[in-house]
Amino acid sequence: MRQASHTPHRLKGYMATILLVDNDPLQAFVRKSILETRFHDVQRAADAAEALCLVEHPQFAGGLGLVISGLHMPGISGPEFVAELHARMPSLPVLVLGDATEGPADYAAEGVRFLPRPIGSEQMLAMASQMLDRSAGPNA
Repeated sequence: MRQASHTPHRLKGYMATILLVDNDPLQAFVRKSILETRFHDVQRAADAAEALCLVEHPQFAGGLGLVISGLHMPGISGPEFVAELHARMPSLPVLVLGDATEGPADYAAEGVRFLPRPIGSEQMLAMASQMLDRSAGPNA
C-alpha cells in the first residue's frame, strides 16, 4: 500500500477525529490501521450504542469530523443508525461501507456517502479525505 503525503485534516483549528463504527474486531483493526496511515485521530466504537453515547459527550463531539460505519448492528439497521446520528449531529458527515443488501438509496441524507463492497483501501481513504475537507470548509 502506498503512503500518501498529506496535511492533517483539521476541524475548527483542531485535528479532526474519525469515528469508525464496526462490530467485527478483525475488520475494525484492519480498517483503523488503514485509516491511521493518513489520519491522526481514529477512534473505534464497537457498536451503534457506543457510537451514539460518544457523540453525546461535547468534548468528543466537538472534534468529530467524520463517522465511518461498516457494520451490521444487532437491533438497529444502518439507515436507522445514520438517522439517529444525524438527529444528534445533523451536519456530521457519515461514510457508510455497505454490502450487497444495501444501496445508496438507503442513505439519501445530506452529508452521507455510500461505498458498496468490495471497498479498496485507497477508495476508502480518498472518500474520507474528501468528506473531511468538505466538512472543514475553506477556513479550517
